[in-house]
Amino acid sequence: MPNSALPAPIAALPGRTPALVDQLERWANVNSGSGHRAGLDRMRGVLRADFTAAFPAALVDEPPCPGTAAALRLRLRPEAPVQVLLSGHFDTVYEADDPFQTCTRPDATTLRGPGVIDMKGGILVMLAALAALEASGPGDRLGWEVLLTPDEETGSHGSRELFSAAAARHQLGLVFEPARVNGDLVRSRKGTGGMIATAHGRAAHAAKVPNDGRNAILALAEFLLAASRLPAELPGVLVNVGNIRGGGPATNVVPDQAAAELDLRVTTAADRDALLRRLGELAGEVNRREGLRLELKGGFNRPPKECGPREERAFAAWRDAAATVGVAPFDWVHTGGASDGNFLSADGLPNLDGLGPIGDHLHSNREFIRTDTIAPRAQVAALFLLRLSRGEISLG
Repeated sequence: MPNSALPAPIAALPGRTPALVDQLERWANVNSGSGHRAGLDRMRGVLRADFTAAFPAALVDEPPCPGTAAALRLRLRPEAPVQVLLSGHFDTVYEADDPFQTCTRPDATTLRGPGVIDMKGGILVMLAALAALEASGPGDRLGWEVLLTPDEETGSHGSRELFSAAAARHQLGLVFEPARVNGDLVRSRKGTGGMIATAHGRAAHAAKVPNDGRNAILALAEFLLAASRLPAELPGVLVNVGNIRGGGPATNVVPDQAAAELDLRVTTAADRDALLRRLGELAGEVNRREGLRLELKGGFNRPPKECGPREERAFAAWRDAAATVGVAPFDWVHTGGASDGNFLSADGLPNLDGLGPIGDHLHSNREFIRTDTIAPRAQVAALFLLRLSRGEISLG
């Protein structure tokens, strides 16, 4: 399909850029920090209004997410033989008291603001793409579901079961997290987890000779140093140590307790098992000493997002749609950061990730989106889905 022969609604998307940017600015100026329940409810209401206005025939509900605000879900043609899930999150890392609250426009193609790229910009791409798809007449072969969640930034604990249920009724997932800065998509993601290491020792007066105390801080430090070296032993693993605390206000007391938090990331399920085994072995070395005990609590929240043959075929079709639209060539890469695509992979649903627009400086007051990438990315998604609806793309 030459670019000049794109369906008119898809071809017209770049002309809608000013209106799309205005819409994104309106969304981003609504604070929806993960811990701001009222803001999350307000943001969900804004999204519901905009999506239902675009798709009045869609089935809409707001499934609960235990411990946080409700999600937003829309389904159109749920009886169609081919079903695609489009996912995104409307929470951000900027809470109600964060000084970064409103958008600015430094130049004609940049919008800076909280959540503009992570990931309200991706939700906008999703909305624009689906609107162009529906206006292009996809027929009855393709059905789609939009799932927008309120807790991705804090681990998706409340929405986790929604992804498991969605994975069972779809053939493909599309995750509109931001693209890489150079335009690449995400091929795979590390699985993420956390662990608390707590060392127990024996208090004593520091000046006692011989000293029968057992220093919990030193025992913990030995464990943490050994744990920090595990990535050299297990190349698919990352271990970061943080939030160390221990002892008490008096320095003349041998500290009998200390604790630290570890951030854990793995490339494959096999890496996860190996890392947990080695951490247990390192703790065991401490526990063999008289008077010392080291406990490990925690584990993995998001499993790794791995890439299989179905993702490979879908990516080839996505890149072909991008070439047709005229988007500059791109590849896909492995990244350490996790997304809800990790859950979909774990539940057996092949998915493409990083389909959103281009921007940078996520999770900082410099977060921005390149507004000239919104419409082209929406064109790619719309054309891919249209080809899928016509049977031109196989997900088998």
